[in-house]
Amino acid sequence: MSDRMERIRARLEQAFAPSRCELVDDSHLHAGHAGAAGGAGHYRVTLVSAAFEGRNRVSRHRLVYDCLRDMMQAEIHALVINAIAPSELASQPSAPTA
Repeated sequence: MSDRMERIRARLEQAFAPSRCELVDDSHLHAGHAGAAGGAGHYRVTLVSAAFEGRNRVSRHRLVYDCLRDMMQAEIHALVINAIAPSELASQPSAPTA
């Protein structure tokens, strides 16, 4: 895992104390993309946290963006966020098994 990904994960874990934190680097899928040319990455994150209980999707995304605000300026070009409250886990589709 890259140093950048470790810093993203550490910030998310500190801010949200998630029961699940999955971070995926999709930068390789965007090679040649204008935003990738400067070295900023493309990431996907799935967080399950009580901090999202009672909040709508926009509010949840704002919390995550606020947590990573300074990194969004130069190190993160794109961030796909899946922010889930623990009470919603039963309604989430299961990941396919291998």
